[in-house]
Amino acid sequence: MREKKSIFLLRGALACAAACLLMAQPRSAAAASCGGHGDRDSLLVSTSWLADHLNDRNLVILEVGDQDAYKKAHIPGAQFLEYMDTHLMKGPTGLTLELSPMPDLAEVFGKLGVTNDSRIVLYASNDLNAPTARVYVTLDAMGLGAHTSILNGGTPVWQGEGRPVSTDIRKVTRGKLEPCPQEDVIASLEYVRANLHHAGVDIVDARLPEYYTGARIPQGQRAGHIPGASNITFSTLVDAKGKLLPAEAIEAKFHAAGIKSGDRVVSYCHIGQQASLIYFVARYLGYDARLFDGSWEDWSRHADLPTETSANATPVKP
Repeated sequence: MREKKSIFLLRGALACAAACLLMAQPRSAAAASCGGHGDRDSLLVSTSWLADHLNDRNLVILEVGDQDAYKKAHIPGAQFLEYMDTHLMKGPTGLTLELSPMPDLAEVFGKLGVTNDSRIVLYASNDLNAPTARVYVTLDAMGLGAHTSILNGGTPVWQGEGRPVSTDIRKVTRGKLEPCPQEDVIASLEYVRANLHHAGVDIVDARLPEYYTGARIPQGQRAGHIPGASNITFSTLVDAKGKLLPAEAIEAKFHAAGIKSGDRVVSYCHIGQQASLIYFVARYLGYDARLFDGSWEDWSRHADLPTETSANATPVKP
C-alpha cells in the first residue's frame, strides 16, 4: 500500500514539474530572442572583431550606402541593404523619414536572411554614420537592438587596414523574423511637449549650430530650436576617419551639454536621421534614450508650440 502511494506521489510530482517546464518555455522564437537594447559591449564592433567572426553561423552583415560601391568590393558575406527600404519617405501624416510598419520591416530584413537569432552587423559604404545609425534605431524599434552592432569606421577603415573584400554576392535563405515592437525607442510630439524643462529628461538638437541658434532657417519652417534643448552636432561625434570618438570624449560632450548620469536623452534633428547618431551613442554610453522621429519638421509646423533662438543670431533664410 505504501509502495503504491509512493508511486502515485512520484507521478504527481513529475507531472507538476513537466507542467512548470512547459509554462516556462517561450511562446515563440521572437519572445525568446527579441527585445531589450544594446550596451557598450555590443553596440560597436571593431574591424578585428568582425574579421574574427566572419564565419559565425548566425552572423548577418549588412552594408548601408552605395550599391555601386558594394558591387565593386564589400566585406565577404555582406548583403546590401537599400536604405530607402527601411523607412517611409513620407509617412501618413506627411512627415519625412518615418518608421515603417513592422510587417514591412520584417519583409525588408527577412529577405536578407535576418532572423530573431541573428547577430547583425551594420556598416557604411562610405562616411554614412547617420544613415547607418538610423538603420540601427529601426532594428532597435523592432526589438533586435540587443544583438545588432555597427562596425566602427565602416568600409573606409576596413579597406584601409588591408582586410579582405569580395565581389561575390551570396545567396541567402529568407529568415523567419517576428518583430517585437519596443515602446521605448521613438518619442512622439506629445511626449516631447510634456517633457519640456523636465528634470532628468534632456532634449538634444543634433543639427548644425546655425540651425540650432536660428541664424539659418530651414526652408518652410521656423527658426530656432525646441525650448530647453542643448546642441550636440551629430558630426562632432566621429573622427576624420569616420570612427566614433572614444567613449570618454563623447561623455565629455554630453556633460558639457548638461546631461547627467541617469538622465533620459531625447534627440531630434531635421527629420530624424542625424539625431539617430545621438540616440546610438546615448545607448552606447548607457543612457536611456529616445528619438523624436518627427523632429524639427514636426515641431515647427505646429504654430502653437514655442521655439527658442539665440539672442545674437541673425536669421538667414535659405
